[in-house]
Amino acid sequence: MLLICVLKFTHVIYSFLIPKCLSLFQIHCFFMKKPRIALIVAGGKGERMNANIPKQFLEIQGKPILMYTIEAFYRFDIKIQLIIVLPEVQIAFWQTLCKKHAFTIPHQIVPGGQTRFQSVKNGLKSVNTPSLIAVHDGVRPLVSAETLETCFVAAEKLDAVIPVVDSIDSIRKLTNNGSISVNRTEYKFVQTPQVFDAELLKKAYEQEFSILFTDDASVVEGIGKKIHLVEGNRENIKITTEIDLKIAEFLIQKQN
Repeated sequence: MLLICVLKFTHVIYSFLIPKCLSLFQIHCFFMKKPRIALIVAGGKGERMNANIPKQFLEIQGKPILMYTIEAFYRFDIKIQLIIVLPEVQIAFWQTLCKKHAFTIPHQIVPGGQTRFQSVKNGLKSVNTPSLIAVHDGVRPLVSAETLETCFVAAEKLDAVIPVVDSIDSIRKLTNNGSISVNRTEYKFVQTPQVFDAELLKKAYEQEFSILFTDDASVVEGIGKKIHLVEGNRENIKITTEIDLKIAEFLIQKQN
């Protein structure tokens, strides 16, 4: 009789605890964030900058632009995995710069391809899933922590998120007869990082290249996935010209 009572009591305990534990585990998994990865693509040549070195290596206040970009992500999240995609011929020079500037933020270097599409595809080979991956231009050093947080948090739920800012200029559309004015409120300027579920982005980059692929969002749209917009920060400019460089110098000096 005693043995029967013990067995019944044990059955009741287990029947209560096991579902409870499973429920807690499911809740933990639901709220657990995916690992964050930054894939920073730096394949510029500096032609529009009239420089003799690639634009990502040009210095602002004595430090290469690419280092500022990496620091922005590291300050945001010291646990983030950093993957830097560089043309193979530039890797040795970058390593020399890291030694020169005592740059010790941990990062992985991946050789790029002939195009940005191929470079991102190469970088994705080093990405594990599940994770969230932010693809970012190496010459956008002024992305804010607020923009990064907004993008990653939104991507947890929406899988495909890009930061944008409003147009402050009037816009005209070219036509066969000249041009026509358009409503600028219907248009946005796109920035990076563009943040995606890593499995989704890998699947998108299995497609053949198309001239319609102007950024990662357009690649993901190519497999029918909706892109969600969040607010970027206007300082997050892409440094491609000498004027851009002067603006970035001013903004970085102001930050410091």
